[in-house]
Amino acid sequence: MTEHTGLAVGTEVNGGIPLVRVSGSLDAGSGDPVAAELDAVFETGPESVVLDLCEVDFLGSAGIALLINARHRAARLGIPFAVVADRRAVLRPLQISQVDSALPLHPTVADAVAAVRLLST
Repeated sequence: MTEHTGLAVGTEVNGGIPLVRVSGSLDAGSGDPVAAELDAVFETGPESVVLDLCEVDFLGSAGIALLINARHRAARLGIPFAVVADRRAVLRPLQISQVDSALPLHPTVADAVAAVRLLST
């Protein structure tokens, strides 16, 4: 996992599906490493992608924009994409901005992996 000021990001494979894990604050000052990690994953042409935000303790507007961009990129590439979020610090900003309805949100990694598997078959 790559560490940046207030943020850690890394990718592992969960049953053949890239799982990008993020921890810390996801905002204007820390979004670039996450965007770069997602870019690298999308460039491999995966069958699907899961973004795990369960360890994110702050989600700012730049982080929300990053999520929307990742969702749009996945859709353009025809890659099933899911976001794992179970903390109020992530869910509340998504609800307030009404982005929660535009993202495939799941409470656990297992739920997200099952959802993208279903879409990629």
